[in-house]
Amino acid sequence: MNDNKIARRKFLVKAGTVSALAATGLAACTSEKKKESDVPYINFNKKYRWKMTTTWPPNFPITGEGCKKLTQWVKQMSGGRMEIIVYGAGELIPALEGFDAVSNGAVEMNHGAAYYWAGKLAAAPFFTAVPFGMNAQQMNSWIISGGGQALWDEVYAPFNLMGRMCGNTGFQMGGWYNKEINTLDDLNGLKMRIPGLGGKVLARAGGTPMLVSGGEIYTNLERGVLDATEWIGPYHDYLLGLHQVAKNYYYPGWHETGPVLELLINKEKFNELPSDLQEILLTACSRSNEWMLSEFDYKNGVYLKKIREVESVSIKQFPKEVMDGLRVAAKETLDDLAANDPVSQKVYKAYNEFRKVISSYMEIGEKIFYEQMN
Repeated sequence: MNDNKIARRKFLVKAGTVSALAATGLAACTSEKKKESDVPYINFNKKYRWKMTTTWPPNFPITGEGCKKLTQWVKQMSGGRMEIIVYGAGELIPALEGFDAVSNGAVEMNHGAAYYWAGKLAAAPFFTAVPFGMNAQQMNSWIISGGGQALWDEVYAPFNLMGRMCGNTGFQMGGWYNKEINTLDDLNGLKMRIPGLGGKVLARAGGTPMLVSGGEIYTNLERGVLDATEWIGPYHDYLLGLHQVAKNYYYPGWHETGPVLELLINKEKFNELPSDLQEILLTACSRSNEWMLSEFDYKNGVYLKKIREVESVSIKQFPKEVMDGLRVAAKETLDDLAANDPVSQKVYKAYNEFRKVISSYMEIGEKIFYEQMN
């Protein structure tokens, strides 16, 4: 083979190799572009430091503890790339200013409950609890699977906010009363610490709702400023000492049947996070939702036993007449709310439609189970 043929063959081999490499490179490039849309954006070089305010006093049992746990989970899952500092009520801002603080970006998050913002958004209570409404299990189902989250996003969007479930107290007790409640007339003029829609229902039934902070409840009940109060459940009620100043402990908590606790997030700040940190934060919310409800159920069971052992306390179920009257007052209150606010009307309609569907199933499942178990 002469020199010209050898040179030509080497050229062709080299050209073929280059072409193959080029084709491989092109394919890799194309594949890489395709992967870019599928692979999450992760920035290992940047750390995020966020602030979370709460509506709870610092280190408040379960809710405050849950906020601290959430920050630990986020830090662990992110490998230290995201840290969240928790501020109890009053440490950075007053207890009920979280909505505005998160909306304008002064802080990134706030833990509380959506019904605290009823003065700004009439529909907000539907994402916490409404009188004679759904329990914790049903609220989880509505928000996660039944379209509730999409409505929640829609209601909060104009305020640059996102709301996510981040805890639940479970069903609450009906409250502590310094007299027996045997008929609906016994509610007339009754001065009771009860906030939100529950307070509006009590007022319609003839009572006098009063707004009193947790730290003032004991003293006001002891001095007769209050005739009754609701708080949370046996665990927190016992810690507050309410069994020492009122002797009639009623159930069920018709006003809050399964209140959702909320993590309020600045939407713009959330969208700036790498996609993995977004998922980590939302996953921590879900974990908090599970942990807080489990902790409430367990501790309430333990402390109800303690309250039963206090001889001077009488634990009673509201009479049917009282419950029937409050149920009518609740429907009238919610109907008025929907009639005067188009957004509330939309959410209320969706809430009721979902409730009808799930209630028909619970009727032959959960209800029968509890009746037979007891």
